[in-house]
Amino acid sequence: MSKGEYQPIVVEGRNCWRIERADKARMIVDAADYYALLERLMAGAKHRILLIGWDFDPRIALRPDKDGKAEPLGHYLLRLAHEKPDRDIDILRWNFGGLKQFVMPRILSMVVRWKLTRSISFRLDSAHPIGCSHHQKVAVFDDHLAVCGGIDVGARRWDTRDHTDGEPLRTAPDGNAYMPWHDSTMILAGPVGGALADLGNERWQRATKKPLRKIQGDGETWPGDLEPDFEGVDVAISRTRAEYDGYEEIREIEQLYLDMIAAAERFIYFENQYFTSGKIAAAIAERLNEDDPPEFVIVTPKTADGWLEQMAMDAARVQLVREIAEAKHGDRLKVYYPRTTGGEAIYVHAKTAIVDDRAIRVGSANMNNRSMGLDSECDVTIDAALPANKGVEPVIARLRTSLIAEHLDAREDDVAALFDRTGSLIETIEALRGEGRSLELLDLVPPGPMDEFIANNELLDPTSPDAMFEGLAERGLRKSWHRGRHWMKRHRPFRRKSA
Repeated sequence: MSKGEYQPIVVEGRNCWRIERADKARMIVDAADYYALLERLMAGAKHRILLIGWDFDPRIALRPDKDGKAEPLGHYLLRLAHEKPDRDIDILRWNFGGLKQFVMPRILSMVVRWKLTRSISFRLDSAHPIGCSHHQKVAVFDDHLAVCGGIDVGARRWDTRDHTDGEPLRTAPDGNAYMPWHDSTMILAGPVGGALADLGNERWQRATKKPLRKIQGDGETWPGDLEPDFEGVDVAISRTRAEYDGYEEIREIEQLYLDMIAAAERFIYFENQYFTSGKIAAAIAERLNEDDPPEFVIVTPKTADGWLEQMAMDAARVQLVREIAEAKHGDRLKVYYPRTTGGEAIYVHAKTAIVDDRAIRVGSANMNNRSMGLDSECDVTIDAALPANKGVEPVIARLRTSLIAEHLDAREDDVAALFDRTGSLIETIEALRGEGRSLELLDLVPPGPMDEFIANNELLDPTSPDAMFEGLAERGLRKSWHRGRHWMKRHRPFRRKSA
């Protein structure tokens, strides 16, 4: 292997389940584009539409018109079922969230109509320990075309990349406006779609005790006008799964986060809803104690969504970032949140990571403890070090540039030129930050006593199902932090380039 080439970050059996070929792949940013695409993908499916998610709301419109009116998703699925009754429409969503929705008459009546429609199967997933959730966001069409990422087919998710202030279409089914929302997912065609179909089928069997009907995918249904970002690349699929009902625990996603941090030479760019994993934070701190460490940029929400989440997640995030700042080069970590032209915070729900422009990862997993060991998760990664992926670095760089330009309301050419000149993500962002729509440094206000207690003891973000029932002496951010430092000290050789 020649100088400058990398060892792969993704390794089957270590930090991913399978590595499969994607004939085509494209990153989709924000739900307005994804929902419009999803409507077309469902219409084009010949044999099966499989939708797996944490949330699913039949009241939403996938493609609202200028007045916010359009056919609700539930009615759209009924129409698809009547137009092609031999096409299966299988929907699996987390049980707790689903049961809460059943008190809403519009949703309950739609579910009843689905139940009376032969080709539609709607099921709730309770195949996990108490306190865990089914958090994957996967859609599969004819077992060869799939979508995997962070976007739920739910309420309060639709938004465009403009994140316009006062956007009239950003209205929930109850008529209330909601905050601007940033998210991402990835569409993939080919054998990797079949692998995600296998994952979906396994999840369906666990939840329902019955397999999905066997189908025979018979041809490419990639939309002809959708330009792929990648062609003929190998994609790694990584998972989290708690031990339950005879199924062993899987922590591939946690391992991949640690391996990405260990492998980074120049930078990692994260977009993530949470940053509360002491193990991940400690791994970053260990890198920042080196003489010439990479930069770490995290784009995250200003505050978590919901009072309980704010108490648990925001306080832990502040404490971890303050701890990392004590590292030798603590200034090489910057945490930002995006805001609109009018100054409103944009909620970051995306779970994206880009390492040195040589690996891009998109999925459902947050950088919190739940996504490492409690909740079911699925991420996909394209790593330039895999033999089939030679030459993808410019594409990954373009996607990273596009995301940063979106948040800064800047021209992509300006972002790219400044990064080429400085070689620094932080210098690039700091030079382009300004008034109006931009990135704002996270205010690290010390948490209050109650917030600090909840965060320190990981009361709402435990490291495992068993940890939920441990005494306070056996749990906490500090213990997670030490586990991360110990791992990094033992795995320093992993990250170096091959000579």
